[in-house]
Amino acid sequence: MKTPILGSSYVARSVNAADNRMVNLFPEMIPEGGKEPAFLSRCPGFFPYQQASWPALAGPVRGLHVMVDPATQASVLLVISDVGNGLLSKSVSGGVLTLVGGPFITGQGAVTIADNGTQMFIATNGITTFDGFIYNIVTDTLVEITDADFPGARTVAYLDGFFVFNEPNSQKIWVTALLDGTSVDALHFASAEAAPDGVVAVAASHGELWVFGETTTEVWYNAGTSGFPFAPSQGASIEVGCAAADTVKKVDDTLFWLGKDPRGVGIVYRANGYTPQRISTHAIEWQIDKIMRDYGPASLSNTFAYTYRQDGHEFYVLSFPDANSGDGATFVYDVATGAWHERGEWDAVDQWFARDIGNCCVWYEGYPVIGTGNHSGSGGDGLYQLNPNYGGSTKWLRSWRALAPGMNNLKRTAQHSLQLDCEVGTRFDGVVVANPQVTLRWSDDGGHTWSNEHTKSMGASGAYGTRVKWDRLGMTMKLRDRVYEVSGTDAVPVFIMGAELLLSPTNA
Repeated sequence: MKTPILGSSYVARSVNAADNRMVNLFPEMIPEGGKEPAFLSRCPGFFPYQQASWPALAGPVRGLHVMVDPATQASVLLVISDVGNGLLSKSVSGGVLTLVGGPFITGQGAVTIADNGTQMFIATNGITTFDGFIYNIVTDTLVEITDADFPGARTVAYLDGFFVFNEPNSQKIWVTALLDGTSVDALHFASAEAAPDGVVAVAASHGELWVFGETTTEVWYNAGTSGFPFAPSQGASIEVGCAAADTVKKVDDTLFWLGKDPRGVGIVYRANGYTPQRISTHAIEWQIDKIMRDYGPASLSNTFAYTYRQDGHEFYVLSFPDANSGDGATFVYDVATGAWHERGEWDAVDQWFARDIGNCCVWYEGYPVIGTGNHSGSGGDGLYQLNPNYGGSTKWLRSWRALAPGMNNLKRTAQHSLQLDCEVGTRFDGVVVANPQVTLRWSDDGGHTWSNEHTKSMGASGAYGTRVKWDRLGMTMKLRDRVYEVSGTDAVPVFIMGAELLLSPTNA
């Protein structure tokens, strides 16, 4: 019989109800002609991107942005990192990452970035102080915004020639001078009007300004008025706000964010027109609620997200740095399938997954480029390409119930064998692993305790006929409810099409 290894990640509040965990794997649907309707694919590995001649990134990468140099039409990768003065640039494809002279970019955590083609506005998160910086790609200079009327910026967006930013810990949103982010007028601000909550973040989408409050959201348009040109759109007041400024990201041509309203917090939304559409599952929401209960409601304010597209999948990567005693947790939504999975770095000492090492992402030179740092995983501070042909060395894992929903009659079964239907003997991008392994273990009490580990080969290079099969798996006991788990750590891609389970029922 086929055992339901395919699917998504869903670990319920009670593991006896659902313990379908999927870490560093994601499902891909096969619309027609496939061996199965879907398969599980290993998440792309973090392939080192920096060159030996680049300055060492001794601190976390806080932001990435790509601009086109007007003089050369070359794409320039800009990196904000806690090294040197904080801003580095990679001028041309294959070029050298160089430091840009100017002030140190203060603050900590993620920065928000927008550009007008010439200037790049960097809004910093300093917890208690919030600064703004302008990088000019034409003059290759970095300056701090020193205008006496500048109140600080928590997030920034660009619309119709203006940088728009929200003043920290207030209801105010501001605009800079037209095409000049260094100049701010004391009268060029407005306040969110729908509710008395503070503004958390601003974002641009489809030519409109989204103003995210703590419990409400407003959509503004360019009304062309003097001074502050934007005004609220009639009928575009949304009764869901935002729990964390750095979770507001664009993917699939719309905005995604971690929501909050007067009734509670912890649902992930996407904008469907002016309607917030819930995309998180009860399992994800329980995990978010647990993080908040374990580390306090304020811990959600540190939550952040990044997005990227690869092979037609668009991913919203949501990280909670305060989970698991600071190691964090990462949950990922795949727009293509509507399914969630987990990502993270395996902590072999504490035997759990820390959060995904990525802090931010941009598309550059044919790959998503990830900035990392300030985490407890195995990866270092720096830049990496997300390479789907490189598995990396972090652990992948899939757990699932042996029997399909509704098939367990609570009687014991003799589990004779389990065969994993997976691609074997395949290597990509010169990865040399002589004999990659896959490990099986199981639980007979719904996922509370586990058996010893049992390891099999996934085939030497070119051994395409290798059979991944475990025999004599024993009799189910206790709750008559078996959960299987397969995992691996070798740096090879993984593709799982299914699993075949041979068992015999009993009358006990």
